[in-house]
Amino acid sequence: MNERSILTPSQVSRYIKGFMDQDRLLSGLMVRGELSNYKVYPSGHHYFSLKDAQGSLRCVMFRSDAQSLRFRPENGMQVIAAGRVTVFPRDGQYQLYCARLTPEGVGNLALAFEQLKQRLAGEGLFDAAHKKPLPRFPGVIALITSPAGAAVRDMLRILRVRWPAAQVQILPVRVQGEGAAQEIAGAIRMANSLGTASLIITGRGGGSMEDLWAFNEEIVARAIYHSEIPVISAVGHEPDVTISDFVADLRASTPSNAAELAVPEQSEIRNSLRAAGQRLQRRMKLRLENSRDLLARRAASRGMRDPGTYVRDKRLLLDYQSRRLTAGLERVLAGRRERLATLAAGLDAMSPLKVLGRGYAIAQKPDGRVIARQEDAAPGQEFTLTVSDGTLPCQVLDKERPARGERRGRNVRKKET
Repeated sequence: MNERSILTPSQVSRYIKGFMDQDRLLSGLMVRGELSNYKVYPSGHHYFSLKDAQGSLRCVMFRSDAQSLRFRPENGMQVIAAGRVTVFPRDGQYQLYCARLTPEGVGNLALAFEQLKQRLAGEGLFDAAHKKPLPRFPGVIALITSPAGAAVRDMLRILRVRWPAAQVQILPVRVQGEGAAQEIAGAIRMANSLGTASLIITGRGGGSMEDLWAFNEEIVARAIYHSEIPVISAVGHEPDVTISDFVADLRASTPSNAAELAVPEQSEIRNSLRAAGQRLQRRMKLRLENSRDLLARRAASRGMRDPGTYVRDKRLLLDYQSRRLTAGLERVLAGRRERLATLAAGLDAMSPLKVLGRGYAIAQKPDGRVIARQEDAAPGQEFTLTVSDGTLPCQVLDKERPARGERRGRNVRKKET
C-alpha cells in the first residue's frame, strides 16, 4: 500500500473543498426551498436548512450578510437563497454559505412591510383612539424633511399662500439611504423636546419603495406614536403608503396635500368672518328694531300717558280683593259658629248636670269612684251624694235589696256635719 495514497480526514475535507470551490456552478448558486430550523445566534450569524420533498441543505448566513435582510425569515417560508456551496473542513459537512435571501413570490421589502405592519397593528399603534386632533390654527409648524427636495419648497409655498400667519421651522434630515430613519426619528423627538411647534409634518416626494423605506422603519413609527405633537405623514405620491401613514395622526396623499390639510385657507377664513359680521349686523339691526317697537308701544300705553292710572287700577283691585277676603272670612266664621253651636248643644244634652236637675243623684266614694251597685259599698262606709244644687255627705247603714218596683237607697242617712 502506497503511504502517499492515505489521507487524513482534514486532507480529504480540504481536497473536496478545493474541488467545490473551483466549480463555477457551486460558486454562484441559487437554491429554492422551504426554511427549516431557522436560528439566529448571539454572534449574529443565521443558521437554517433549505428543504424540499426529497432532501435538505444546511445553510449559514454570516452577520455581515444578514444585516441586509429587510424581512424576518420564518420557518415554513418559501425563499430563494443565493450563495456558494463548500465544505467546512472541521466537521466535513458541506453547506450553503448564503449571501442573499429573498422570499419567493414577493419582494423582501414588501414582505418586511407586511410583517412590520401586522406586528405594530397588533400592538395598537394604528388604533384610532391614539389619534390626536390637529390644531385648527397652528402657530408654529415643524417640517421634518430634506431641505433640498422639491417637497419642502412646495409645502413652504402653499403654507405661505394659505396661512401666512403660521411660522415654519425646518428640521433638515436625510429621507433616503442608511441612517435616514434614525435622523427622522431624532428630529421628531427634538421637535417634542423643544415644545415650540403645534404641528409636525414629516415626509418626502415620490420614489421607489426602496427610496421611501426610511418611513417604513420601526424606529420612525414609534417616534411618531410617542409624539405629543400631532403628526401629519406626507410620503410620496397618492398611491404610496408607508408605515408612517398608519401611525400618524393624519395621512396626506402628498407633501402639498399635507400643507393644505395643516392650515386653513385665509380667503375662506376672511369670507367666513365677513359672513359672520354681516349676520351679526342683521341680528343687531333686527334687535334694535324690535326694541324700538317695544319702546313705542310702551310710550303709547295708558300707564305712560297717565301714570296715576296704574295706581288707581291697583287700588281698585286691592279693594276688590279686600272685599273678597272679608266675605270669605265671614263665611268661614259663620260656618265655625254654627258648628260650635251644634257641638255645644250635643255636649249640653249629655251633661250630667241635666240628669241631676231631673231629681237624680250621684253617689261617690271618697276616692271619687262612683257607687253604681250595692256591692260597691259596705255598711258604715261614707260617701258623697251629689245632687243638682250641691253635695251631701252620707253613710251606708245597711244594704237591702228592694222589691221589684221600689226605690232603692231607703237605708241611707245623711251624715251630720
